[in-house]
Amino acid sequence: MKKISVLIACYNEEANVEPLTVELIDTFKNELPNYDYEILFIDNCSTDSTRDCLRKVCTENSKVKAIFNARNFGPRRSSYYGMLQTTGDCTIGMCADFQTPANLIPKFVEEWEKGYKIVSAIKTKSKESFVMYVIRSIYYKLISKMSDVEQIEHFTGFGLYDKSFMDVMRNLKDPMPYGRGIVSELGYKRKDISFEQPERRAGKSSYNLFKYYDEAMLGFTSYTKAGLRLASITGFVFAVFSFFVAIVYLVYKFLFWQNFSVGIAPLVIGIFFLGSIQLFFLGFIGEYIMAINTRVMNRPLVVEEERVNF
Repeated sequence: MKKISVLIACYNEEANVEPLTVELIDTFKNELPNYDYEILFIDNCSTDSTRDCLRKVCTENSKVKAIFNARNFGPRRSSYYGMLQTTGDCTIGMCADFQTPANLIPKFVEEWEKGYKIVSAIKTKSKESFVMYVIRSIYYKLISKMSDVEQIEHFTGFGLYDKSFMDVMRNLKDPMPYGRGIVSELGYKRKDISFEQPERRAGKSSYNLFKYYDEAMLGFTSYTKAGLRLASITGFVFAVFSFFVAIVYLVYKFLFWQNFSVGIAPLVIGIFFLGSIQLFFLGFIGEYIMAINTRVMNRPLVVEEERVNF
């Protein structure tokens, strides 16, 4: 009997973990009775009663497991680490907020049995903020143009991964994996399934502007050279432009020595403009250096505090 692992990353999801567990168990019981399963929650040091709820569902069903992190290590590291702890013939990555519908799991398994090693759920519609959906779309288009590797648009990691691909992930040794890039770069034969993302059922998302920015910069630094190339090209263009402006001013001063007064305004404007350009690209290069620094430190993805039902 094949075993299906479901990995659910959670943080402050006290209102969602119990009903989600019930829904998943019913899905396996009614629609996938010929498969064994495990449901693994990884809690990123929740500050509400999420852990009490997880202990309760683990007590009621031995196939439900939980890992409690010692502190909040961020959603990306926590999710990645949790997926590496699964033991099934395939692993399905989900969120605890019901925005990754459990009713897609039978479709994932159906495509998996057809030979697809990866089945990815692609958002074609979303009940989230329209503005956020548009911003995401622009970002996906932009990074796809800049990257040499295919970037899966509107793919959040929700999908099924065969054990063979999970073995690739286990050997990756990357503390900051960028999912949509890794799946397309290192993944096997893939099947995309469209779905409409529902609203969060309960609770409040922990994602904020800083985390969205961090996610976006991870994509840029992992799969594009555009930032560094843009810095080089911009510096060269402005150097040439400044040289010709200096020649024009010099010639104009020789021709109209008595009447031509440069003044301080162009000098001040030029200094501030070029200074801002330099600071912008220094910050951009700093993002690349910070990504390199995080990877070479080789620290553990997370530190566990407790395991339940292992």
